[in-house]
Amino acid sequence: KQLITDLKELSSAVKQLEEKVNEYDTKLNSLIELLPNIPDEDVVEGGKEANEVIKVVGEKPVFTFEIKDHVQLGTDLKLFDFERATKLSGNNFSMYTGMGARLEWALINYFINEHINDGYEMILPPHIVGEVSGYTAGQLPKFKEDVYWLKDINQFLIPTAETALDNIFRDEILNESELPKKYFSYTPCYRKEAGSYRANERGLIRVHQFNKVEMYQYTTKEGCDKAFEELVSKAEKLVQGLGLHYRVSKLAAGDCSAPATKTYDVEVWLPAVGQYYEVSSISNVREYQSRRGNMKYRPSNGGKAEYMSTLNASGLATSRLMVALVETYQQEDGTILIPEVLRKYIGVDKIGRE
Repeated sequence: KQLITDLKELSSAVKQLEEKVNEYDTKLNSLIELLPNIPDEDVVEGGKEANEVIKVVGEKPVFTFEIKDHVQLGTDLKLFDFERATKLSGNNFSMYTGMGARLEWALINYFINEHINDGYEMILPPHIVGEVSGYTAGQLPKFKEDVYWLKDINQFLIPTAETALDNIFRDEILNESELPKKYFSYTPCYRKEAGSYRANERGLIRVHQFNKVEMYQYTTKEGCDKAFEELVSKAEKLVQGLGLHYRVSKLAAGDCSAPATKTYDVEVWLPAVGQYYEVSSISNVREYQSRRGNMKYRPSNGGKAEYMSTLNASGLATSRLMVALVETYQQEDGTILIPEVLRKYIGVDKIGRE
């Protein structure tokens, strides 16, 4: 009888210890999940103040007349209707109208054609994904409050097409011969953008919903650095085709997103604000997302399966680019010239009053 009593007491003690272990495992995992990737050796420490401008292309536009900002231009030429967008959805939403909508669509078509010509495969993914997809991307759990969740469902609206693209091969093993995989995707992006807005960030500069074409690559460990340079070059080429003044900044470790080991930002000049704003962020994530999503490939030499490397880049985001376009190409008579590369998509060489 004593033995049975002792065994019951031991069993109860073991159960309590197991519960404690599970509790600490949960706490430990919740901390580990927030850990960022390890920065590349050439990435300096610090925050935004330590970012380095590594390239400047073109000259800031010079005007011989008093320029208007994109909000005023949009009102005069009926390109945007922010007042009615606010009526429909609340603050920091936009509505493109008439030639503004056509110019936006021309931009997207320009990007799509360039990516197809470069051999990238087009993907139109779901705009609603599950929590596991956000975890794999490295956006959850840290940024759980920054996305739009569906009520009573463990799904949310994508803040970027990257969230969908980096889950395509989750829990799968490819052959090395199938790599690299090069994709691009057009989607609206939905972001709460929690935090304060600067007084000059009016109109399209910072909104809850915007259009973006995203580039994404799956590569081998050896191929990811070359892929990074390719994505940077592609993003720059798109901005160059539009004839806009821009710079490339190499981000310090503290300004990189959690999954990134290295990030370059392509930033265009917004004349009315007098500042540079990012229109493409190119990141080498290496194995961070593939480890979270269990994405591997079989090496051609017959060795054990290895984790893929992944990279993402905007190609490009349109809202701030639209600001740069209409402000840079405004004329003294109030019209806006259309860059040559967009004219076949929009059908006119300038936008004027109706």
